[in-house]
Amino acid sequence: MEKVQTARVIEFYSNSCMVRLGDMNIPCLTPKKLDIVVGDEVEIDVINDSSEIKGKIVKRHKRRSALKRFLKGSVKTYAANLTHIGIICSPIPETPRRFIDKWLVLANASNLSAFIVANKSDQTYSKDYSGKLDLYETLGVNIVEISAKEGGGIEKLKNFIAMKSTIFVGKSGAGKSTITSKLTGKSLKTQSLKKSRGLHTTSISSLYSVEKNIEIIDSPGTRDLDISNIKKIDILSAFWEINEASKNCKFSDCKHIDEKNCAVQLGLKTNKIATSRYNNFLDFINNE
Repeated sequence: MEKVQTARVIEFYSNSCMVRLGDMNIPCLTPKKLDIVVGDEVEIDVINDSSEIKGKIVKRHKRRSALKRFLKGSVKTYAANLTHIGIICSPIPETPRRFIDKWLVLANASNLSAFIVANKSDQTYSKDYSGKLDLYETLGVNIVEISAKEGGGIEKLKNFIAMKSTIFVGKSGAGKSTITSKLTGKSLKTQSLKKSRGLHTTSISSLYSVEKNIEIIDSPGTRDLDISNIKKIDILSAFWEINEASKNCKFSDCKHIDEKNCAVQLGLKTNKIATSRYNNFLDFINNE
């Protein structure tokens, strides 16, 4: 075996990780200066001893994409080399439109594609919930309806995420763990880690590779979302219909509130822009 080889980080702890090298999983030390996260492609220095093969990460390859967490003025990357974000919605408890719009903003700022997984399709939808799904479908967001509990739509979801690297996000009770377990065949209960890895946490970020060249990254902390550090231009571009309307405003510095000849206000009055989207846009743009 060559001493230095390229591998993929499939589990990340606090000061170490597990990498996949061919058909082997190798525990590795992770120097803090390299800022390693799950999904990273790395070069490892392979160490053979009498008990097991181990390694040390010596280089991180350039990331094709990075999902970042903005929290209290700091920015932290917690998954790399993704292609898609699956926003899990449910009728009970009902997923707020604000939650959906925040993730659409973060996906846009991270150059990732977002889609909606409408879970619990076996339940009766309220008029407001059905209208919510219709709104995002009209805006061009792909929606896959499933019932993770009953198993309905799982194959449809697998086909949709084939050849993609996806992370699922959802509010508590939306079914994120159930969906990820159904797709990966793994029970995603909180795991206790070996003392030999020198860890003091039960949260693991993991990458699963399954059939149809599907990659799924499961990471803790994706419920807490702060977008206050995202640039206003990136927020605007995530509200596609508002961004498009704003191009027709009379003034280039229009705030889209009460200015004369504001095309966004006109779109709001003629129902071309949903009130919920407009209100969320103003809140996000003003860091509220």
